[in-house]
Amino acid sequence: MSLRLTLLTVAAAVTLGGCSALSPSPTPTMTVEAVTTATATPSPEPAPTVTLNADQQDHDAMYDRPQWLGTIPLEVQPDNLGERKPTPEELRDRQLAPRPWLPEPETDEFVSTISEVPDDVAERSSWRPECPVGLDELSYLTMTYWGFDQQPHLGEMIVHRDHAEDVVGAFETIYEGRFPIEEMRVISLEEHLSPPTGDQNITSAFWCRRVVGAATVWSEHSKGLAIDINPFHNPYYKGEELFPELSEAYLDRSWERDGMIYDPSIVYDAFEEMGWTWGGHWDGREDWMHFSAEGG
Repeated sequence: MSLRLTLLTVAAAVTLGGCSALSPSPTPTMTVEAVTTATATPSPEPAPTVTLNADQQDHDAMYDRPQWLGTIPLEVQPDNLGERKPTPEELRDRQLAPRPWLPEPETDEFVSTISEVPDDVAERSSWRPECPVGLDELSYLTMTYWGFDQQPHLGEMIVHRDHAEDVVGAFETIYEGRFPIEEMRVISLEEHLSPPTGDQNITSAFWCRRVVGAATVWSEHSKGLAIDINPFHNPYYKGEELFPELSEAYLDRSWERDGMIYDPSIVYDAFEEMGWTWGGHWDGREDWMHFSAEGG
């Protein structure tokens, strides 16, 4: 995995190794059925429309997202990451509900779909003709995930089609074990290139980009062969490099909090069963969020 990386040949993006750095502010249109109808800030790319009924609006305020989240850009440093800062108190034990994205599942049972990548999803993803895999080599997944708010939610992911069924199986195991995930969705190129805020926490897989310092080498994410899980809870760390940049509190792995990945743990075991490699075992750096099919 890496951090804020150069996407294709766009110098504005940042990278470090395997995990992705991006703005945590999606812009789907959200319609609420009950008393009010709210529309989020328009997005430059197509976005899902989510309809919530009155029951789904009920929530526990302890899981509410801070209003400032994703809105305060960090000063970019020479390493192309944002300025590293202490973790805000409200994020030291981060347990936030996801933002509305896809329709909520109608059952507590794990549900999933595997399909070709729909045109509208491809358009709002980072896929481009220059990518090392064609859209026909990728699969679009929807899967139930368990939120920090103790509720099931529907997430989405693009992965290499050869691993689609195994990935769904791993996330079913993770769901049944009630391991919490904050958000799971496809992220756009525009989000990746936006100014760093250091607080993103989106579980994702495909992102078309090259490895830093290797102009001809593609990242495993660009092939749909790598997945990042709860980046804020499981940051990338190498010397002074930290991503997400506000995740300092999660460098203390002796303080076990929900959403963190260890060896062994239900997440680690699920991906080990698939034969995937964990970035938490890399020499010279820690990439606790990252799992990959080919070790990169």
